[in-house]
Amino acid sequence: MSDYSSSSGLAPATTTLPATVHLIAVGAFALGMASYVTAGLMPMIAGAFSISLAMAAQLVTAFTLAYGLGSPLAVALLPARAQRSGLLTALAVFVLANGASALAPGFASLLASRAIAGIGAGVYLALGIAAAAGVSAPQQRGKAIGVIMGGMAGGTVLGVPLSLLLAQQLGWTAALWLVAILGALALAGLLWKLPALPVAQAISLRRKLALLADGQVLAILLVSLLAAIASLGMYTFIAPLLAWSAQGAAISATPFLWAWGVGGIVGSVLVGPWADRVAAPKLTWLILLLLALALCALPLAASWSAWLMLAPIALWGAAGWALQVPQNQQLLAVRARQGDGNLAIALNESALYLGSAVGAATGGLLLLLNWPMWLLAAAAAFVAAAALLLQLFHARRN
Repeated sequence: MSDYSSSSGLAPATTTLPATVHLIAVGAFALGMASYVTAGLMPMIAGAFSISLAMAAQLVTAFTLAYGLGSPLAVALLPARAQRSGLLTALAVFVLANGASALAPGFASLLASRAIAGIGAGVYLALGIAAAAGVSAPQQRGKAIGVIMGGMAGGTVLGVPLSLLLAQQLGWTAALWLVAILGALALAGLLWKLPALPVAQAISLRRKLALLADGQVLAILLVSLLAAIASLGMYTFIAPLLAWSAQGAAISATPFLWAWGVGGIVGSVLVGPWADRVAAPKLTWLILLLLALALCALPLAASWSAWLMLAPIALWGAAGWALQVPQNQQLLAVRARQGDGNLAIALNESALYLGSAVGAATGGLLLLLNWPMWLLAAAAAFVAAAALLLQLFHARRN
């Protein structure tokens, strides 16, 4: 069985996380904003370029596809000695692409700049998680990854509403400038504070692609995929679930989205210390159990009152975001000898984005087939339970 409590890298003996980890988290905060803010800006962008909302929605598609498909390829092509420069370059590309998005003279150039921003974001997060683990003491690596994921969640929960409020006052480009400025601040701090990272083993592209033949890696990625289908896929349908619960009465989705997001921040932060004390495979199945129970509770609470859903939605957000801390820990540990843990993390991010897309598409199809909303939530719980069973099987086998 792999040792999930340690891996190679810099390990200063300290009780506090290095400043580098928090600077990487600031960049992750900007990533969280960039990943979700475009959806809120679509009406403004559609009006600015005289296009349909359906066309404006392709901005989200361009970002997520580039993030999910382009970033693993970029990480795979990154030379072994370029981990530090790769991290800084990825963040610089992300900052410049967001600035270019704000200055885009036409929709085609805006679409291209969002795709470039997506690649930069994906590469930065994968290398950032690996770097945060590398500069932290072995007993604090779970906490370090939790801080990075907490930054990502914070960008979604706090940053997106702030940037949308700014866009309403100053125009849609102001939101993208805010993302670029935060990313630039993180970049400046990392240029100053980021130490030299351990040189990874030189690995040919062919050997890196062989990672996909690693049964342990595939099992971890499949768990992430199933969890994303259940969690991120169901997130798309919070508003219809509320409408079903309220029986057509008007009810704002905002408090429920905030509950999900705040739960995500709390889960990401609290799971860090636990990840340094509990074996990652065990912690993963415990979190998956909470996720499945939260999704099971959704239709039960909704049948009584929409407001009763606040508790399971908060738990759902906490479990969904917390899950990626032990998942990334496992990937770094499994591939420690091969030296390509950053590529494994990039593939894990791809699995999350793919799972989100599959979950949203499948849920939409089920609604077209007139499935009741409670059954859709139950189906999400079933997929989470399948991820739990796969994790239990994988943990026992290894």
